[in-house]
Amino acid sequence: MSGKRIFYTATTTAAVVGILAGFVFLGNVLAYGKTIYSQLGVFSQVLSYISDNYVDEVDGEELIDGAITGMLEELDPHSNYLDADRFGRMQERNRGTYYGIGVSFDIVEGRLTVISPIEGSPSYKLGIKAGDVIARIEGESAQDITREEVFDKLRGPRGTTVNVSVVREGVDELIDFDIVRDEIPIYSVPYHFMLSDNIGYVRMNRFSATTSDELAEAITMLQGEGMEQLILDLRGNSGGYLNEAIEVADMFLSAGRKVVYTRGRLPDASEDYYTTGRGRFLDQPLIVMVDHGSASASEIVSGALQDWDRGLIVGQTTFGKGLVQRQYRLKNGAALLLTVARYYTPSGRLIQRDYSDRDAYLSAANIDEETDSEVLAEADTTRAKFMTAGKRTVLGGGGIAPDVELDLPYPSSEITTSLNQQRAFFDFAPVFVAAKKLDGKQIDFTDFRKNFDISDGDIADFEQFMEEKDLEFHTDSLAVHQDLVERWIKAEVAGNLWGSPERYHIILEADPELQEAMSLLPKAKLMAGKDAAGEPGPYIGQN
Repeated sequence: MSGKRIFYTATTTAAVVGILAGFVFLGNVLAYGKTIYSQLGVFSQVLSYISDNYVDEVDGEELIDGAITGMLEELDPHSNYLDADRFGRMQERNRGTYYGIGVSFDIVEGRLTVISPIEGSPSYKLGIKAGDVIARIEGESAQDITREEVFDKLRGPRGTTVNVSVVREGVDELIDFDIVRDEIPIYSVPYHFMLSDNIGYVRMNRFSATTSDELAEAITMLQGEGMEQLILDLRGNSGGYLNEAIEVADMFLSAGRKVVYTRGRLPDASEDYYTTGRGRFLDQPLIVMVDHGSASASEIVSGALQDWDRGLIVGQTTFGKGLVQRQYRLKNGAALLLTVARYYTPSGRLIQRDYSDRDAYLSAANIDEETDSEVLAEADTTRAKFMTAGKRTVLGGGGIAPDVELDLPYPSSEITTSLNQQRAFFDFAPVFVAAKKLDGKQIDFTDFRKNFDISDGDIADFEQFMEEKDLEFHTDSLAVHQDLVERWIKAEVAGNLWGSPERYHIILEADPELQEAMSLLPKAKLMAGKDAAGEPGPYIGQN
């Protein structure tokens, strides 16, 4: 949005409202004609009074944007107005690519710190490492740089070059890199690996334009490593493209199975979507992990697999976002995301939950208090009941209720939480790697994961490091929770040596929900390959 101050006179606002009114009539909303025209006249008056008489200077664009936002708040929580900048960022995420150097970063005490290079990116290929500090960009200091300035300076057209100078632990002088910008993937399947000889794991964090291709590649690779059972982790996945959700479900269901259907006021907003028979993982045991943050496309996939008894859904009741948004481009470069339909699972379950209390609805993705969980459990007792293809009872109208409820928090303590907040483990990792002369190219990660231990001497070095950095910690607490401290050190060392997937793998091994999910695979095996002949549908005793 332009920073220029704009003042609307009565004539200007009347013209604006005239255009809006014309849009209303041209949009075939004649039934509301008189009411809307009258209210637009009131809007014109208010805008005129503000622009002519308000005590401070006002920005007309901001006023109009605010009016649009206020109007949409009278609808549902997912109809939104995105200004040009927000819309551009959304498009970038959904496309799954941008052009740049390829690093995940954070700004720590004014220093531009590399969290990890993105695998396959220009930075990764040149050897930039986790923990490196970018001290200069094109010869200019990067100290106290802002996130916006990082994007402006490091992203750019494909094939252009940017010079950065890096501070690295154990190296006395700056290291210079001339980095040629290239297409950088934004992965929606960032992690996939084997948990055991025959159990594969795939983490999916969004549904972008490349998700189904990424998942297909991950499954193919894991099958090549001997995968016979799969755990698909959709926890915290807030959704994305509808067509990608259908493609993902298609990989696990046989041909002709309804995945989802939409119903709206307009004829073209009502569609039924079916599988094509191109599945890659049709008969093997499958577990899908979900939680309160799993929404939209995640609920379409988990709901379809549950309705067809294809996989076991474990975790917590999902968010309950079952509204379809259509994207309308606006003349100012912004976009309107407008709800035009509702999602239903194959059995007829409405995914959307009640949003009459807007604030409570929007905060529910962060449910972790006992009282909130009790409220959800109580709501489950009044929800409509439906039948899966295998005649199991499932609940509708408020997210996807799991087949097996799991609510096992990741092990933590005040000391590890505090040290992570102070970035103690992350900052210690490059010091540890340099002191031990570890080289990720010479060490096998599987051997490291299974056999590498953090010793008492390493913990003593960690304490000395924290004292030198003047970090806050208590030695007694460190000793009590040493097993957790050792895991976090090992994870950050793995991240420094190999990257984010290996770091995540070490952390995930201590996830109690994952361990419980793995123990449920025999139950998932009983469901696999049965491909019920019936159709999912409403339960006779539906409330």
